[in-house]
Amino acid sequence: MRARGRLGRMTTIAVLGAGRIGEALLSGLLQGGRPAAELVFTEKHPDRAAALSERYGVRGLSVPDAAACADVLVVAVKPQDIEPLLDELAPVVEPSTLVVSLCAGLPTSLFEKRLPEGTPVVRVMPNTPMLVGQAMSAVSAGSHAGPEHLDLVEELLSPVGKVARVPESQQDAVTALSGSGPAYFFYLVEAMIDAGILLGIPRDLAGQLIIQSAVGAAAMLAEGGQHPVILREAVTSPGGTTIMAIRELEKHGVRAAMLAAIEAARDRSVELGRAHEDH
Repeated sequence: MRARGRLGRMTTIAVLGAGRIGEALLSGLLQGGRPAAELVFTEKHPDRAAALSERYGVRGLSVPDAAACADVLVVAVKPQDIEPLLDELAPVVEPSTLVVSLCAGLPTSLFEKRLPEGTPVVRVMPNTPMLVGQAMSAVSAGSHAGPEHLDLVEELLSPVGKVARVPESQQDAVTALSGSGPAYFFYLVEAMIDAGILLGIPRDLAGQLIIQSAVGAAAMLAEGGQHPVILREAVTSPGGTTIMAIRELEKHGVRAAMLAAIEAARDRSVELGRAHEDH
C-alpha cells in the first residue's frame, strides 16, 4: 500500500487527458515545485504525448498503467469521453485512490457507481485562465470524500489559481458562471474592439485599449473590495458619455440577455450530467 498524507508526500499524480486544461495543470504543478518524476499523464495522440514528455520531462502512460501507479487520478477528458475511460479505470483503481474530476457536468455519483466501492471522488469546475495561473476552481466532495481529500485537491490546484468549496448541488450553476465565464468576457471584448474599429481606431490599438481596460477593471474588482455598482457609478458622470452608453445597453436588454445566457449554460450542464445516468 502506498503511503498517504499531504500532497507533498504523495507518490504520484496522474493527469488523465492532457488537453489544454490537463497540460495547464501539469505545468502549474511543476512550477509549484512538484518533481516531474512524481507526475504522469495519459494522451491518446502519440505525437502530442511525445511533445509533452519532451517539454515537461513527464512520463506519458496508458490509462491502466497510470491508474496502477497513482495516488491521485485527475480526470481531465471531455465529458463525452468519460464512459470508455471509466471502463478502463474500473478494474485497476484501488478504493483508496483519490479521483479528481475536471469534467463539466458530470456528478461524483457517476464515478462512484463505476469505480470500486468507497473510492473518494472530488468534483472540480476549473476554467481556462488556468493556462496563465489565474483559474477560478470550485471543488465539491463526493459521498466518500472527506475534508482531507478537499485539502489535497486545494493544494493541487493552488499553483494555477484560486479555489472555492461549494456543495455539489451548486456545481451546475458554478459551471455556468465561472466555468464558461471567461467566454462571456472574451465575447464582450471582441464586441468592444469591433466598436473601436467602427469608430475609426485601428484594430491593434483598439485591442490594446480594451484589453488593458479589462485588466485594470478586473484588478479594481479584485483588490478594492468595492461592489461593481459603486465602481461603475464612479465612472458614470451626470449627463456624460458613460451614462449614454449604459442607457443603450439597458435599452437593448444586455443585462437580461446575460441572465438568460448563464441560465442556459446551467441547463446544459444539467443535461450533460443526465446523459450518463443510465450507464
